[in-house]
Amino acid sequence: MARITSVIGRVLYNSRGSKTIEVDVIVDNKHLGRVCAPSGASVGKYEAVSFPDNSPEKSLKILKLNEKKFLGLDPADLKTVHETLREIDSTTDYSKIGGSVAFALTIASMDCAAKSEGVSLFKILTKDSDLKFPFPLGNILGGGAHAGPGTPDIQEILICATGSKTIRDAIETNFAVHKELGKLLAKRDPEFTNGRGDEGGWAPKLDNEQALEISAKACEQLGFTLGKEVSLGVDFASTTQWNEKKKKYVYNRAGFENTPEDQIEFASDIIKKYKLVYAEDAVHEESFDDMAVLTKRFPKILITGDDLLVTNAGILKKAVKKKACNAAILKVNQAGSLYDAFEFAKEASKNNIRLVTSHRSGESSDSQISHIGIATKSKMLKVGVVGGERVAKLNELIRISEHDLIRGMAEI
Repeated sequence: MARITSVIGRVLYNSRGSKTIEVDVIVDNKHLGRVCAPSGASVGKYEAVSFPDNSPEKSLKILKLNEKKFLGLDPADLKTVHETLREIDSTTDYSKIGGSVAFALTIASMDCAAKSEGVSLFKILTKDSDLKFPFPLGNILGGGAHAGPGTPDIQEILICATGSKTIRDAIETNFAVHKELGKLLAKRDPEFTNGRGDEGGWAPKLDNEQALEISAKACEQLGFTLGKEVSLGVDFASTTQWNEKKKKYVYNRAGFENTPEDQIEFASDIIKKYKLVYAEDAVHEESFDDMAVLTKRFPKILITGDDLLVTNAGILKKAVKKKACNAAILKVNQAGSLYDAFEFAKEASKNNIRLVTSHRSGESSDSQISHIGIATKSKMLKVGVVGGERVAKLNELIRISEHDLIRGMAEI
């Protein structure tokens, strides 16, 4: 049986140039699992703390003081690795050692376990053989916390090649729409600088409606019919607009405010007009009842909780009782460890909540979440559209497609 012989951490940088933690786990002195933790810009109130006192250095120091506790463990025994972490940090939000260490250490452990057995990571993560590819969900136009002033309040307009039968076709279709949208933006504004947000989506000076209209036009220019070959999605990231004092959603860039009732209609109108397949965080992170209204109204659309759920199994149970969503974002670093994220995935599966495994806006060039998306039977994989740290995940899906074990696309 393989055994962990070394755990090494270091401070590195993510795609935004911010400090983060990378962890190496070595098995039998020869098999290396290496994972660099991501971070988000739109962060839910209840997700795991990335670093104690916002200090990666402090996180690394605590890991070094405790690294010997992991030596001799079976790297494939995720529960024991997780429990060893919990002996070091018993806080609910990993505020002692940091969720970034929990993320990197647990995934690196499974990664080197896969290498020691000479198999792909997804085969270590699940014994299920009925596996499909999740549809890539790519950010083609960004605003909000992921782009600069002048861009839409809406954080992400996304593309999903819902008519594709193969993973390569789905990826290439997303690329094609992104390129076409770039051409349309340049034609509309000759001074457009080709600026992009954190996740590769174009960042033009447009209001919400203009951004949605030109995104739909890009699809149509390529001969696609919205809702058939391709579908749009929107991450509203509405918590960033919510003003607790006013009890309103304040859209500063667009110059209007919504009551909670107005916000439901605002999101509903966009879902209907643009035939969305996916709507994320259409209301703020504690508005379970309003999310339930949208879920009931649009049962066939992925009404998705991200900030609402923060990959927390306990919060998901509350959402299930209130029927507050029919889909859920899975971000491992929101939960902390990979074990925590898998517990969330089990709860979602038990309650017919469709999963969407997601990157973060501050990413690394690692590709393990492509395997996690497959292993958790996610319907979509939200990994951006262009940029080295985004394409790394998409390229990994192509490599995985060489396996006979996975042949078709997930059913949304």
